[in-house]
Amino acid sequence: MRAKRAYRDRGDVEVAVLDALVDRGEDGMTVLELRTAVDADIQAIETALSSLKDDGLIHVSTGGRGTNITPDERVVPSPHDRAEEQSILEWLRERLPF
Repeated sequence: MRAKRAYRDRGDVEVAVLDALVDRGEDGMTVLELRTAVDADIQAIETALSSLKDDGLIHVSTGGRGTNITPDERVVPSPHDRAEEQSILEWLRERLPF
């Protein structure tokens, strides 16, 4: 799943981080999990996380499994938003068995 279109005008690494977090949903991800999901070095990911946190697009919490990062609810598209933003090709991929 991808972050809402309104939040896709950011840098490539920031968008990749948001997409990975949105895809994971409420479970969130650790920095190490983000590192494996996003094709960027750790410095670029940390810079992206800092920027996203400053803008209130992610939430960082510490708990039992370490630091957990989740997307802000306004970044996560609703089912209605996903249907509007979905391309014809994506729609076909979901409906046709390959």
